[in-house]
Amino acid sequence: QVQLVESGGGLVQAGGSLRLSCAASGSVFNINAMGWYRQALGKQRELVATITSGGSTNYADSVLGRFTISRDTAKNTVYLQMNSLKPEDRAVYYCNAVMKSIAGDEYDYWGRGTQVTVSS
Repeated sequence: QVQLVESGGGLVQAGGSLRLSCAASGSVFNINAMGWYRQALGKQRELVATITSGGSTNYADSVLGRFTISRDTAKNTVYLQMNSLKPEDRAVYYCNAVMKSIAGDEYDYWGRGTQVTVSS
């Protein structure tokens, strides 16, 4: 079993910052990529940012220049530094990890989510 545990969510005023963390534990193996997704009330889950094992990053246009994703490979942890937060960033943020077995099969794991609320 693999567990992803997020932390760092909360309430912040517009223009403020938060830092999310997500640690993978359990039967962790060959993490190909980790990332953050979010789901606002009444909307579909959307990609926020991802980072590969090689360090390549990808961001949603809506967060580019404001959010930064990073990872500590040794700790199986991914971070999301969120600056200049806007009310539209309000959502539940989910951590994701994609792991690849020796046989080449990929497995998707999700955390339970952490709430980010931005007041105007």
